[in-house]
Amino acid sequence: MSHREPACRPPFPAAYAKHAMPYEPPTHTVERSLRATTGAKIIAGIDEVGRGAWAGPVTVCAAITGLRRPPEGLTDSKLLSIKRRTELAETLRSWVTAYALGHASPEEIDGLGMTAALRLAAVRALEGLPVRPDAVILDGKHDYLGAPWRVRTVIKGDQSCVAVAAASVIAKVQRDKMMAELGVDHADFGFADNAGYPSPVHRAALEVRGPTPHHRLSWAYLDALPQWRHLKKVRTVANGSVPEIEGQLGFDF
Repeated sequence: MSHREPACRPPFPAAYAKHAMPYEPPTHTVERSLRATTGAKIIAGIDEVGRGAWAGPVTVCAAITGLRRPPEGLTDSKLLSIKRRTELAETLRSWVTAYALGHASPEEIDGLGMTAALRLAAVRALEGLPVRPDAVILDGKHDYLGAPWRVRTVIKGDQSCVAVAAASVIAKVQRDKMMAELGVDHADFGFADNAGYPSPVHRAALEVRGPTPHHRLSWAYLDALPQWRHLKKVRTVANGSVPEIEGQLGFDF
């Protein structure tokens, strides 16, 4: 079953600097609501990273935190400096009750499309937990997980909900580390800095060298690379149409 709920806290104020602390820390409001209305006892927060990247996997973290007070400074990973995010991830790994990561490869993204790839990665994360959650809090407004999981979607959940924020930080740090390791053999692409996302360095390397084995070959960026366009993979569905891949970015960034 799926139920949508608005963010349990107001959006992060636009006046705050990128790496400033959030206006209000994340809470267990949604988790308490799920416990009260559904009887769920074990609840996992889920967040993903890598959806809009040109290269690398999409990574999902599922985290179970219980109702304990979170580490100070916990918030959406995108609002934290690299140093603080890395330190917080280290703390969270031992603080959470349990967590697991799931990945969908560039080949799986090309073959399945982003929505199905996200579900694959999320299921892998959930099945990697030592216990099956009774319910899941999913960041965003779209339930890409679906049955048989009991899902509560929360817009800006990575800022407002403790378990989702924890998953956000752990997933981001882990994927960034993976991309830095992949970048050792592809130094021109700057994976250690851009994590496979669009950047001027990434774009310049693609124009000269073409995609690496870690790139998504169904992505729109290949349309702007005449010398490499022949590598593009086109995914079709049953009716023969060519679906768009959600979240993909071309060279106009």
